[in-house]
Amino acid sequence: MVSRRGQAVVPDGVEVARGDASDPADARQVSRGAMVVYGTAQPPYTRWPEEFPPILEGVIEAAAATGAKLVWADNLYMYGPHQGPLTEDLPYRATGRKGLTRARMAETLMAAHRSGKVRATIGRASNFYGPGVRDSVVGQDVFGSALEGKAAQVLGNPETLHTYTFVEDFARALITLGESEEALGEIWHVPSAETLTTRRFIEMVYEEAGRSPKLRAAPGLGIRLLALFNANMRETKEILYEFEEPLVVDHSKFERGFGADATPHREAIRRTLDWYRQNAATRGATA
Repeated sequence: MVSRRGQAVVPDGVEVARGDASDPADARQVSRGAMVVYGTAQPPYTRWPEEFPPILEGVIEAAAATGAKLVWADNLYMYGPHQGPLTEDLPYRATGRKGLTRARMAETLMAAHRSGKVRATIGRASNFYGPGVRDSVVGQDVFGSALEGKAAQVLGNPETLHTYTFVEDFARALITLGESEEALGEIWHVPSAETLTTRRFIEMVYEEAGRSPKLRAAPGLGIRLLALFNANMRETKEILYEFEEPLVVDHSKFERGFGADATPHREAIRRTLDWYRQNAATRGATA
């Protein structure tokens, strides 16, 4: 595990190294001897166009220098608004700066693979939740609030269908991609449990927490007004469409290639709540 501070909470047996992925020399140094490099770093939400591409370039240089496979963790912003299930063959139609950044990075990585510079694959997940995940639309403001008996804070219309990904399923899928030669040069939507409305997902969280469901949805108009004065709200406004219309992710390609054993939401929610109970004192941490 590599971080700029050289610090991270990791399982026993995992070495933590200090390094800056956006510095190609640093990235090559910490990647020496690697068989697979997993790119999961992310800059601050308001700095994606400036800071994300250099991270990808550094990771590409590191994997190319060591001959390692490169598995890149991605999201869904590059597709932009879309009616119907999201599949890997959709064109990139994002118009916002974060979606455009994600699209350019995916194109850069796949071009590097096609040129023979690096052996790469991309795994994409929807909004994720799980142990260790606080900084998410289904993070602290949902699970922490449920345990405290407060109302969950959500975006957009809670009555629309929305795919949510359990972070451990995301991790397991990325490992699968890293172990498979057939995954290289391809983009894959990782397995997620059944798609529910956001309201139903929140209800399940509160049921497992032993609380009566409470939900407060941030209206799109309010977020758009706040975006005039707040940088984080400006970034959130760009992807409001994901929460105002159905967002259903199709992972059938992954299922055909490798099988799909996504953790059922109730089990994943229980495990997430257990982690939140055990880590209530570290609320300020992020995934």
